[in-house]
Amino acid sequence: MRMSGTDRTVFVVDDDAPALDSLVMLLRSDGLASKGFLSAHDFLAQFDPEARGCVITDLRMPSMDGVELIKALKAASCILPVIVITGHADVSRAVDAMKAGASDFLEKPYESEQILRAVRAALEDYDAAVDADAARNRVLRRIDSLTARERQVLDQIMDGASNKAIAAQLSISPRTVEIYRANVMSKMRADSLSDLIRTTITAGAA
Repeated sequence: MRMSGTDRTVFVVDDDAPALDSLVMLLRSDGLASKGFLSAHDFLAQFDPEARGCVITDLRMPSMDGVELIKALKAASCILPVIVITGHADVSRAVDAMKAGASDFLEKPYESEQILRAVRAALEDYDAAVDADAARNRVLRRIDSLTARERQVLDQIMDGASNKAIAAQLSISPRTVEIYRANVMSKMRADSLSDLIRTTITAGAA
């Protein structure tokens, strides 16, 4: 059965069954939907890329540890924030997890309120990532609406070329460049040149 992405869920991955059950119960007591998994493989086998929320994973697990889980999620273009739970002796490995893309890590033993604060922050991060992803997709759709020539003009603008330089590069008149440039600004819904450049860079299309 695949997990639904309708509601935000906190996915907890820990090979320690009592610790897993305890954390799932804590999250539910705070009104958070949560699901527990005893291994990273179990989680990935049921994971829906459309799922919303965040992930809490223990760092040390057999077969696939927390860092490897984070890398697997990143490889699947997953934007769910990941909180790593680590023992005191694993701080250097926790740093590896942060470098791999973890949003936060907590050392055992942790207070209940500490993990709940981390989860709330992760869910806020998720909402921000969703907004950013939606904004990026809007810009990419606008770029896709450009004609081949308009895209060439946009590429030249992103290279810092003047209208005269663009005209020479594309073997068209400066006046024609102005027309294409106006079309690009309109289709991209950019209010200014800086707005056009910033949104294009943010969308990763530069």
